[in-house]
Amino acid sequence: MSEQAIKQANPAVRPKVRRERSLWYTLQKKGSLYLFLIPTTIFLLVFMYYPAITAVRLSFYQWDGFSPERWVGLDNFERLFTDSVMRASISNMLILTLVRVAIVLTTPLLAAELVFHLKSQRWKYWYRVLFVIPLVVPEVVTYLIWQFIFNPSVGLANVLFRNVGIGFLANDWLGSHRTVLLSLGLVGFPWIAGINFLIYLAGLQGIPSEIFDAAAVDGAMGFRRFWMIDLRLIMGQIKLLLTLSIIGTLQSFVLILIMTNGGPGYSSMVPGLLMYQAAFQDGRFGYACAIGTAIFVVIFVLTYINMRYIQPETEYVPT
Repeated sequence: MSEQAIKQANPAVRPKVRRERSLWYTLQKKGSLYLFLIPTTIFLLVFMYYPAITAVRLSFYQWDGFSPERWVGLDNFERLFTDSVMRASISNMLILTLVRVAIVLTTPLLAAELVFHLKSQRWKYWYRVLFVIPLVVPEVVTYLIWQFIFNPSVGLANVLFRNVGIGFLANDWLGSHRTVLLSLGLVGFPWIAGINFLIYLAGLQGIPSEIFDAAAVDGAMGFRRFWMIDLRLIMGQIKLLLTLSIIGTLQSFVLILIMTNGGPGYSSMVPGLLMYQAAFQDGRFGYACAIGTAIFVVIFVLTYINMRYIQPETEYVPT
């Protein structure tokens, strides 16, 4: 029976035949291109997926890194809910996450908006360079500088307060449980330089000039144009940066490790740092893997909700 007869006898077969033929045609014509993905796939499997899967498996064991693993079931996860240090670290993480989200949604966006609406292309270029240069400075250097700024004896913050006559504001910024989270939130002030600024600026530059011309004709200028046009047409960038900032804050601990090491007491402890200390200071790799698994689950759920259910009402998509 010919192929034409098959199609006539059973029309449902037609899409399947076409799909199979299309897939086979693609593999024949472009299959060699997929060979270039093999090295990348191997590296991902070996250095990304295998360690992650191993960590999930070890979260059900007690292991110190040397002796044989011992199955403990859900004991490590049960400890997460009964550990007072973990509860304190979750509270600190939520505060720092809210602060980081507020920063990402304000100052980089404001700076990008101001640079975008500059008339001089030359000044636009130099401002972009000015805000990108700090990216080449290692984060550790930045943290050490801010650690010196908050030094209670010779730090710039207290010295400045004393010299301008408001010495009563001088404080042990990183050594007091009342000010440590505030100090960590101030790191990087004015929070403009970096990828966030560039993403916002790229989003604004992608808006067609015809839209701004039409807005000018309708009388939408200044803050009204920002609120009604600019902000609504870069909702895709805002959503991206919101997701990245939440993921980065939930995972990060390097800033706190360098500046406070979780202190004073546990006033600045976060789950990521607790995971690091459990693994490399206390030798509790099973418990550390359980913390890492819990962080992964939280990040995965939040990311899924954001990508699946939080959709911007207005977003410009170039055609």
